[in-house]
Amino acid sequence: MRIGDAAAALGVETHVLRHWESVGLLAPPRSPSGHRSYNEHILDYARVIQKLQRTGLSLEQIRQLGMGACDDRIAMIARRRAEVRERIALLEATDRFLEHLVECSHPVISDCPECSAFAVREHARPTAEFADRT
Repeated sequence: MRIGDAAAALGVETHVLRHWESVGLLAPPRSPSGHRSYNEHILDYARVIQKLQRTGLSLEQIRQLGMGACDDRIAMIARRRAEVRERIALLEATDRFLEHLVECSHPVISDCPECSAFAVREHARPTAEFADRT
């Protein structure tokens, strides 16, 4: 399969596949005429790259995952998972805050102790009041 067909199958532009090749993530074989040839193995690897990008990893981090020692990979994944858990906690606290806003009876947000507490603590990081509620 040629690059245009591969790009269409993956839902990306052809320049994306060329870029992944230029940074060392993909190495599609070339035909005798010099055209890139994408088989199912290469497409599956490209799908893995897409999924890893969705986790928030950079192309350089993805490249390192493929080349690094097992301990390095485990450490990188552990760091990313910690970042994801932190983001989840922030989103959950934000959701609780928004739920509070729906019920808040103060005419001005700054008049509400709970709203003010959320706003001033670590630039909207989960606060004890909102993070502890379930």
